[in-house]
Amino acid sequence: MLEQRIQQHFIDSADLNYQIGPLLSKPVSQAMQALLACVTSGGKILVCGSGVSALLAAQFAAHFIGRFERDRPELAAIALDAAGADPLADTPDGTDLDRFARQVRALGQAGDVLLAISASGQAAAVLAATEAAHAREMTVVALLGGNGGAVGRALRDTDVQVCVPHDRAARVHEVHLLTLHCLCDGVDAQLLGEQEA
Repeated sequence: MLEQRIQQHFIDSADLNYQIGPLLSKPVSQAMQALLACVTSGGKILVCGSGVSALLAAQFAAHFIGRFERDRPELAAIALDAAGADPLADTPDGTDLDRFARQVRALGQAGDVLLAISASGQAAAVLAATEAAHAREMTVVALLGGNGGAVGRALRDTDVQVCVPHDRAARVHEVHLLTLHCLCDGVDAQLLGEQEA
């Protein structure tokens, strides 16, 4: 029984990735181009996410600053401090709604990119960061779930939305992780040339 349940998780994850690949390939490509344009013009990527998405944000920044799969010069990325574990972080009811926005206002400049991650699309702190990024004339690349939520509705035409149309947070996080890997690989391929995947 338990082994069957475990196998079902792998099947469900693989099925979602297989089905959503064609839907997300264009926005992921647009997101990669936005990140590449930013770093090649001397800008930086500010990355934020609430709850589990904060861990994905930190992992992305580590890959961008360090390396993904190949050695290359460092790329400017900062994971904004999530400041603790708020159980309501990925909802409109999070406790410190301005925590990312303050950092965006302090660190962000025109030409930078905010990479905003929210499995629900409803994280109030991520929404506030998106609004702060717009005030700084930054492009926003948003990795969202469900129907995009409030964060998706706040995006401008110049922003990029990569939305996983699924309501189960675990599945959305899995696709977001794969998307972040695609972004790192795509930027590396543009900077260093193609390499077999």
